[in-house]
Amino acid sequence: MQVIETLAEGLKREIKVVIPAKDMEQRMNERLADVKDKVRINGFRPGKVPVSHVKKMYGKSIMAELVNEIIRDQPSAILSERGEKSATQPEIVMTEDEKEAEKILSAEADLEFTLSYEIIPAIELKSVDGITVTREVVDVSEDEITEQIEKIAESARTYEAKKGKAADGDRVTMDYLGKVDGEAFDGGKDEDAELVIGSNRFIPGFEEQLVGLKAGDEKVITVNFPADYPAANLAGKEATFDITVKEVAAPAATEINDELATKLGVESVEKLKEIVRGQIESQYGNVTRQKVKRQILDQLDALYKFESPSKLVDAEFENIWRQINTDLAQSGKTFADEDTTEEAAREEYRALAERRVRLGLVLSEIGEKAGIEVTEEEMQRSLFAQLQQFPGQEKQILDFFRNTPGASASLRAPIFEEKVIDKLLAEVSVTDKKVSKEELLADDAEEGDKPAKKAAPKKKAAAKADDAAEGEEAAPKKKAAPKKKAAEGDAE
Repeated sequence: MQVIETLAEGLKREIKVVIPAKDMEQRMNERLADVKDKVRINGFRPGKVPVSHVKKMYGKSIMAELVNEIIRDQPSAILSERGEKSATQPEIVMTEDEKEAEKILSAEADLEFTLSYEIIPAIELKSVDGITVTREVVDVSEDEITEQIEKIAESARTYEAKKGKAADGDRVTMDYLGKVDGEAFDGGKDEDAELVIGSNRFIPGFEEQLVGLKAGDEKVITVNFPADYPAANLAGKEATFDITVKEVAAPAATEINDELATKLGVESVEKLKEIVRGQIESQYGNVTRQKVKRQILDQLDALYKFESPSKLVDAEFENIWRQINTDLAQSGKTFADEDTTEEAAREEYRALAERRVRLGLVLSEIGEKAGIEVTEEEMQRSLFAQLQQFPGQEKQILDFFRNTPGASASLRAPIFEEKVIDKLLAEVSVTDKKVSKEELLADDAEEGDKPAKKAAPKKKAAAKADDAAEGEEAAPKKKAAPKKKAAEGDAE
């Protein structure tokens, strides 16, 4: 077998592989000799079929099997011998000429094919001694814990039906039908909808018009959808809602005590406070973690400058660009609305994709050299977390990961990356800094989203640069209901 390098330009490689016809014929004859003792052909005793007859009947099919095996196995063997890693699956090109293919199957012509691929560049790991990180830490106050428990208590508050008129804080149960220009619109109808007046869950002006209504009342409410409402066909338009009030209920008093804790499934109010403290600390810890990770990646970005495989960058860019356009379509906006152009946005996000691929390769090299592995138990926990996010769709998700090639990599990659970040945190200089929660949660998107600064239609669409190996999820679909939360993109 001849292996000839025909292109070595940057990261691009092209290899021509030639296996002489006589070698292919020899392989075929060896396979035929093995087959002749197994085939059953009328007129011949078992094991007595002449090789020439077996070759006449099965030669081409066996040769086809050999060609498929070579095409399947040789690319990885060739790369291994060359000490190279392909960024993507090598592209294999063979003759498409039917007459030439027939000659190959008949062992009358050499088997030739070409491998085209991009190599993963060799990365010389550098010292991380100069990397410094500031870890922002927030002390959780008793007032914050109490505030959070009060919100929990509010969500668990019970209501008692009353005969009087609805007032601020009362819960109204109603049917409604929304119309624009006299025509009902999709998502604008609901039955037995519950709304607490003053909760600001519905669009501005809606809740205030419920004050003074009582069970059995009917009313037409007129409101204006916000100009930035997600549904472009409703944004900025006047709408009417036909309201039928079914019940008005007043809120029952709530107290933060053991009775409330028991109602929430906790043995005591002290235990409830402990749980809430842990939740708040975990939330702040996640923000701190992302900020620390971003600092590390920014400094790695400055340390490592090399050409990234263009196909990996192309794939990453397409993922980002798809999300950008999805978010623009959902918001009804254009690049001009975001003070940029499509050309400028493409350039910005292309640079972001290149950064993410480059940093992903660096982290991969660091992890590989450190012997970092992802265990089967960790993969199972990650899969279980996915299943919890989509109740009722467990079977579809399991089928997806079982039947989709490479799907498991989407579970492995973030675990591996976080392990590498843990390793780096143990080696770099880390300084803790006490900050307020406002400082911790301050929006530093412009700093973290570089170079997608001006061209970012939305923070989510920008696919933050601190996520070097994976993109963010698409925003949930919005409904065209009068609910304010729908406009904010929250799940109901």
